[in-house]
Amino acid sequence: MTNFALIGAAGYIAPRHMQAIKETEGTLSAAFDPNDSVGIIDSYFPDAHFFTEFERFDRHIDKLQRTGTAPIDYMAICSPNYLHDSHSRFALRAGADAICEKPLVLNPWNIDGLIEMEQATGRNIHTILQLRVHPAIIALRDKIAAAPRDKKFEVDLSYVTSRGNWYLQSWKGDVNKSGGIATNIGVHFFDMLYFLFGNLQDNVTHMNEPTKAAGFLEYENARVRWVLSLDETDVPAKLRDQGQRTYRSITVNGEEIEFSGGFTDLHTRSYQEILAGRGFGLEENRTAIQAVSTIRDATPTGLVGDYHPMLKDIVK
Repeated sequence: MTNFALIGAAGYIAPRHMQAIKETEGTLSAAFDPNDSVGIIDSYFPDAHFFTEFERFDRHIDKLQRTGTAPIDYMAICSPNYLHDSHSRFALRAGADAICEKPLVLNPWNIDGLIEMEQATGRNIHTILQLRVHPAIIALRDKIAAAPRDKKFEVDLSYVTSRGNWYLQSWKGDVNKSGGIATNIGVHFFDMLYFLFGNLQDNVTHMNEPTKAAGFLEYENARVRWVLSLDETDVPAKLRDQGQRTYRSITVNGEEIEFSGGFTDLHTRSYQEILAGRGFGLEENRTAIQAVSTIRDATPTGLVGDYHPMLKDIVK
């Protein structure tokens, strides 16, 4: 049986990792979080050792690795974004592979240090890029690959995911810890665009606020207008009236591919790929991390150029 540890057990995304570990027939041996609201563990691995002090967690992991009684094979990293690279290095030093949540790091140059750590330890860091295993996105990529390449695709990407007042009061509202909205909730979509359309060539930011951002990206094979929002009122009215609080849509040459569903098992699929030796490594993340880093540091241009059709409606 494959043994896992988990850092960030009280986080929003941690249950997806617990579910993936269980569904891939692994066991969660140990978990850490400075917060103790982790009763969700009982639904998956009630026998897991849990620690609120990192030093005690470190000591326990060291004992497991030294004695060989139940050594950790993989360590899942679900901590706040700015800690991902540090905790990934800890996993490698402890003799385990890391499975790191998005974003891998906040800035592209941080990837270089992780590559050196992989080389020094002989262990690997696997990353969760779950949209690459989403059936609708895979089908879209196949369709794009088969299409004539006489001109670039025209793309509109929309992602609205409602968040309450708590969001900006948490670490996610601190740009130094989360990287801001484009990094925290958008990085998967920027990776998806790279996955679909090739290398990034241009990056213009129209708006970048704590709860909303928008801009224009040009890839080898596409011109993309994108918008992100945490405001429930930006969900299309028809869907909002039906109680839907999340909206994900990509329109390619006027044809909409709505993929708000199909997300519940993507972590399990990601784990299956990692365990089969087909996971996504460090360099796979570089283009998306470069994109969000550039957006974070950009001076927004306002409503000029190729802006997303939703943008006028969401600017208050």
